[in-house]
Parts: sequence; C-alpha cells; structure tokens
Amino acid sequence: MKINFIDLQAQYQAYKDEIDKEVLEVFASAQFIGGEKLNSLERNLAAYTGSKHAIGCSSGTDALLLALMALGVGAGDEVITTPFTFISTAEVIALLGAKSVFVDIDEQSYNIDATKIESYITDRTRAIMPVSLYGQCADMDAINEIAAKYELPVIEDACQSFGATYRGKRSCNLSTIGCTSFFPSKPLGAYGDGGAIFTNDDELAEKMRMLLNHGQNERYKHKYIGINGRLDAVQAAILDVKLKHFDKEVELRDHIGTRYSDLLEDADVITPKIAEGNRSVYAQYSIRVQEREEMIAKLGEQGIPTAVHYPVPLHLQEAFEHLGYSEGDFPISELVSKQIMSLPMSAYLSEAEQDFVVRAIKG
Repeated sequence: MKINFIDLQAQYQAYKDEIDKEVLEVFASAQFIGGEKLNSLERNLAAYTGSKHAIGCSSGTDALLLALMALGVGAGDEVITTPFTFISTAEVIALLGAKSVFVDIDEQSYNIDATKIESYITDRTRAIMPVSLYGQCADMDAINEIAAKYELPVIEDACQSFGATYRGKRSCNLSTIGCTSFFPSKPLGAYGDGGAIFTNDDELAEKMRMLLNHGQNERYKHKYIGINGRLDAVQAAILDVKLKHFDKEVELRDHIGTRYSDLLEDADVITPKIAEGNRSVYAQYSIRVQEREEMIAKLGEQGIPTAVHYPVPLHLQEAFEHLGYSEGDFPISELVSKQIMSLPMSAYLSEAEQDFVVRAIKG
C-alpha cells in the first residue's frame, strides 16, 4: 500500500469545481493583489476565530515578523519563546535585532512550559511568543496571566494550530496577536505561501496593515518602514473555498488523531497527550520512539512516509550560536528532538491506510 504523508490531491479533487471557479474569476478580473477575494477571506477568517481583525499576509513567517514590528520589538529587546519549534519563530526575532530567550517545553504537550516563563523575564523582555505546536494550543491562560502581571503582549505562534480550540475559544484569538500559516501542508493550506494575523486591537491592526504594504497609510505615503507582505488574490480565493469545508476537516482530523492514539495504546511508542479543555487540529500526528531511525527505515520499506519535526532544537542550531546556549540547557527539548517522528496525517487518510501504518509500527 502506498500512502501519502499528506493527501493534498484528494482534497483538491473534493473541492475542485469550487476552487477552479474562484481562481478563474480572479484571472478574469485581473485583480491579483487585494480586492474582494481577499476582503471576503478576511471577513470569514475573523468570523471563524471570533477575532475583531483578520489580516491576510504572505506567509506565517511574515505574520510573526509583522506582529513583532507592530509591537516595536527591535535591537536589544528580548522575546521569550520555545527552542522546540520551526526556525521561523526565532528567526523573525533575530531579523529585528532582538534576542530569543528560550524556555524549555512541557514533556506532555511539547509546548512551552508556562511554569518556567516568569523566571526568564527581565527588564528587556518585550513580548512572550508561545508556539501551539503540532496543532495543540499552548497553556494560554497561564501565559496571559504572567504577561498581564508584567504588562507584556503575547503573540501566539499558531502556524500549526488554526482550527484548534482552547477552553472553548479558537486558536489565533487567545492573546494580543495570533499568527498562522497557510503553507500547503497546514490544516488550512493555500496552494502556495500565505498567512494571517489576528487581533482585537484596532491600533495594532491598522499598523500591521500598513507594515505589510511597505508602511503605506495611503499610496506613496509611508508612515513606517515596512515589508512587502501581501497575500495575493488567487491564494485568498482558494483559502476562502477551503474555509467553507474546514469544520468538517477539523472533525475528521480529530477523529483520525484520536483513532491513532487508541490503536497505538499498546505499542511501544509515546502518543500525543491532549490537555483537558484542548482540541488539537493535528497539524502533525507525532509519536516518540526510542529507536527512531530504525523505525523510520522500517516504515519506509513498507511505503510509509514519515517526517521529523524537529531533529535539532533551536538553541543548538548553528544560526543561533551567538546566543551562547549549549547542549544540556533545555533537556526536555533535546530529549524529544531525538525521539519525535510524524506519521501520515490528513483529513483524507482512510482507516485502511491508518490500520496499515499501525500494523507496521507494532510489527
């Protein structure tokens, strides 16, 4: 049996007529930047999350960058975040001349350990940026409480968790600013790069809209130094179609993720732990195994693709050597990075395919 790690082709076929119609309308209008397709998507994203403002942008990375820029983060500032995430989380901090201050993760959720954050706050701390990893929200109430105590903004890096819920509220509407990615493999994915920023703060929303369009407050009048961070109309049209069907896909992902955990309960692996009050969107279904490379090779021989998110925590990456961290500084992140591996996961993974994967792991 040949299994896709993520079955984007099956998803396209399911919505093909709607997507093709919307994309052709963009081509016919020749309005490729901005316009009604983007406006419609932003209205629907805001309604979906319950946020006052949803702002489409060019990628999840740019969403994080724009959030930091809007908050005035710059040289000499510190931003508290996790070392166990994709590089973009800390990359954008470095691009602004600020310093990532890493805090180790919780071994159950793989998200930043909120109980450890307060001891890392200094007079240079400008923001806290938790990551809602693998589709499960971080402990946002605890993080927001600490942030309020020190009058700090919180940016939720929700690049893997759009569609997840935390105590009845949707990811991206849990803090000062929420940022997500629409990279094609994400739970809600475009057919190219894309992202969005969410906030309930009118001033921040206005500033981020200017920043993503070269800092313009009107054509050729620039209030800020900004970037070219616009989301194009073709991607907006595709995302708007997919968003109409997204609740159904979230249900399917939840079912498939839960079924994986039930089937693997007696296997010699560690399955994801979803905190009470959370609903994961399972951007990845990641297990931990002692002999990871052996397991990857074994599954590969049977046509089962896998991935590792992430094999080297950020504090041990060459790009962040200047921060002065060394091996042993964040032991839980280092342990998990040696054991974690992701299995095939999408709303279109069949039970037969899932059973095949589970049998291979147990074999």
